[in-house]
Amino acid sequence: MAGSKQLITIKGTRDGLTLYVDDSCSFNEMLTELEATLSTNHVTEDEPMITVTIQLGNRYLHEKQEEQLRELIRSKNKLVVQAIESNVIPKKQALDWLEDSEVKVINKVVRSGQVVEVQGDMLLIGDVNPGGKIMASGNIFVMGNLRGIAHAGVPNNREAVIAAAYMKPSQLRIADYISRSPDYETEGVYMECGIIDHEKEKIIIDRLQILARKRPDINGFERRMIHG
Repeated sequence: MAGSKQLITIKGTRDGLTLYVDDSCSFNEMLTELEATLSTNHVTEDEPMITVTIQLGNRYLHEKQEEQLRELIRSKNKLVVQAIESNVIPKKQALDWLEDSEVKVINKVVRSGQVVEVQGDMLLIGDVNPGGKIMASGNIFVMGNLRGIAHAGVPNNREAVIAAAYMKPSQLRIADYISRSPDYETEGVYMECGIIDHEKEKIIIDRLQILARKRPDINGFERRMIHG
């Protein structure tokens, strides 16, 4: 039993109520305490609906438990659940996040007609020949010649970048943005990157050094590309 320890803490915010739940108690203890706590904090009929956010801490609720929790709060006058938040995520979601955040290293030449696609960031040690295509849900780094098509940020990550030791692509794509031929020099450029300029609403080509300022979270890759 929880004894006299307080399991539910209620704080009022500008957006409604936030309930902080002790994550060391059992689910049934939590429901019992929540029922008692909400019953002693009546809302009068003339007050508007109050949104409730529940902070579970390091506790994960199964779908059936979450529905029980929502039903309990809905049964109280004028309360509606806005969000149930937890520090714990399901295993599948964690594995998906890990895959998205991993760097896939590929050592090959992507030839005409070939398509190489990865989940997460791509580090290609090799060339992309004309007619070849590389795609990644994250960033793309080419330690070689990029002469084909590169599509980063698939499908909608507009913060993704494309960097190459030598850049003369037939097309660059980042999320739903597509570069046009005037966006990069005819002769190609060395040690450059393509990013979305949100003010100009287009893909621009610039020096790799701008990544330290524009995308500081990938600064390590910038150093690897520059210093080899």
